[in-house]
Amino acid sequence: MSEIDIETLTDENIKSLSEQGLTLPLTYHTLKHYLPHRYPFMLVDRITACKPGECITGIKNVTINEEFFNGHFPDEPIMPGVLMVESMAQVSGVLGFISAGLTAEDGYLYLFAGVDKVRFKRRVIPGDQLIIRAKTVMQRHGIYKFDCTVHVGDELAASAQVMIARQEQ
Repeated sequence: MSEIDIETLTDENIKSLSEQGLTLPLTYHTLKHYLPHRYPFMLVDRITACKPGECITGIKNVTINEEFFNGHFPDEPIMPGVLMVESMAQVSGVLGFISAGLTAEDGYLYLFAGVDKVRFKRRVIPGDQLIIRAKTVMQRHGIYKFDCTVHVGDELAASAQVMIARQEQ
């Protein structure tokens, strides 16, 4: 998944976002309309790029104040891999909502439906900034599959294929 492919937005992409009242970057005040998560479980701080129906890039700033560092591990804090997978699912959910032109307030949720091909390549520690990317692989009947990566700078930290499902509340 090329960084340039995801982060080079066309006028059509920008128009599609603005038709939904969206201007990049998307921050917490906008993200809370798409994700039901709140602190300490909202694992995306900002969306920096989005091509509806195609791909998205999000940011998670990892700080020593994260609740999970109290126990994982007190003397050598490392972000749990499962939370990196969750951050990929959350960014993918935002792309699902934007692609469908919906928000959670329309009565829908995107639920984590599966994960395959998970690989962890690098430790994530306090002070790291996660660059989370998701690219749509498949979309059928409210089921989405994404190829996802988490980078710290230019280094791949994790990758996975994430599946989410849209459910009416």
